[in-house]
Amino acid sequence: MFAYTIKRLLTLIPTLFAASVLVFAFIHLIPGDPVAVLLGDTATPEEIAALSAEMGLDEPIYIQYAYWLGNVMQGDLGRSIFFQEPVTRVIADGAETSILLALMTMVWIVVLGVPIGVIAATRHGGWIDQIASGGAMFAASIPTFWLGLYLILIFAVTLGWLPSSGFPSVFDDGGLANLRYLLLPSLTLAAPNSALIIRLVRASMLDVQREDHVRTARAKGLHPAKVALKHVFRNALVAVAAAFGFTFAALISEAVVTETVFSLPGIGRLVVESILRRDYPVIQGVVLVIVCLYLVINLIVDLAYAWLDPRVSLK
Repeated sequence: MFAYTIKRLLTLIPTLFAASVLVFAFIHLIPGDPVAVLLGDTATPEEIAALSAEMGLDEPIYIQYAYWLGNVMQGDLGRSIFFQEPVTRVIADGAETSILLALMTMVWIVVLGVPIGVIAATRHGGWIDQIASGGAMFAASIPTFWLGLYLILIFAVTLGWLPSSGFPSVFDDGGLANLRYLLLPSLTLAAPNSALIIRLVRASMLDVQREDHVRTARAKGLHPAKVALKHVFRNALVAVAAAFGFTFAALISEAVVTETVFSLPGIGRLVVESILRRDYPVIQGVVLVIVCLYLVINLIVDLAYAWLDPRVSLK
């Protein structure tokens, strides 16, 4: 497994290079001039030209890419045009919110999705299975912005139990108590994603239940709960592992609607605002970091396959 891990890490290099080319090229095809956006409508052509030259935006695109790639290889993602700060610092400011939100959402997904999926599979065809399957389909069909607004109305406005927006850092006054700001957003994101896990756990367990080794375990007289947990559930997790990994990555990169509804300073909202501002360095940096995240999670999922199922051989 160690040799396989090293081999996969080496293959990340050309993948990241190709991704960097595509990211840089597509972002520079976006209409609009970041310098004009930064200076405003009252800027003269001379002021725009001077600032463009100062920022190196008047160079040919391949020259700009060469400079940017050289800096990236040294750990420098550039400097934000809008914030006038290093891109790494801008991303770090939003990363705390997005990572904590994704982690809290994954906790809800595991607590809600996995047990309900297991119960639905073990009660296949019964009224419990029908209620769980119907509830999962209903949760998957609810728009996140609608659910978020109603959670705010109920728990923040009417009951006053939880805050409705914003997120003070856990490093500020309040510490971990500030995580209460993420309870409603995490529930909003957990609803559709829990539905996916419920359906996937249920389907995977039903597939495993039909295999020979499960029928053999039942024929030996093992307790049904032991058969379900040891022989069915663990093997079903092989298929679910990939869903957990990519769900976590998606929660970090695609939570822009929820972050907007709850006014959270996360990565998704940062990307949208940076696109509107034509802040090329921030967009490039965030997309590159997300690409790295997906590649690393893909590697972790492959390794998890071998850990969960000894029959899987990694070469």
